[in-house]
Amino acid sequence: MIIKIPLMCRPKKNSQQILKNKKTGKYFIGQSELYTNFEQECGYYLLKYKKNINTPVNLKCTFYVKDKRKRDIVNLLNAIQDILVEYGVIADDNYNIVKSVDGSRIIYEKGREETIIEIEEMNANDNK
Repeated sequence: MIIKIPLMCRPKKNSQQILKNKKTGKYFIGQSELYTNFEQECGYYLLKYKKNINTPVNLKCTFYVKDKRKRDIVNLLNAIQDILVEYGVIADDNYNIVKSVDGSRIIYEKGREETIIEIEEMNANDNK
């Protein structure tokens, strides 16, 4: 299954901020508006892929970015895995389901912002 999202991935970890609970007055760490908007926009593209996959898969993500800023691919992969779980594409992002992320990479291409997710079921032999 190939999912194309015409948005540049936003990491969760780098987008956190300290917020205040209006009812209790206590502070907590939450996601920024930038990440929250990205997650909601992804939902538009992911709703038709709701499958709750619970068999072992290889999750290959290709992140196209428009500039040469340094990025951490692990943070991007974590964000995508959480979003796939949130919208029911995969049942969970634990190691029993997401067995590998082989082939994932970040590619600089001027002016292009896109995230391509390839979910490939793994063979029974790969399931060990």
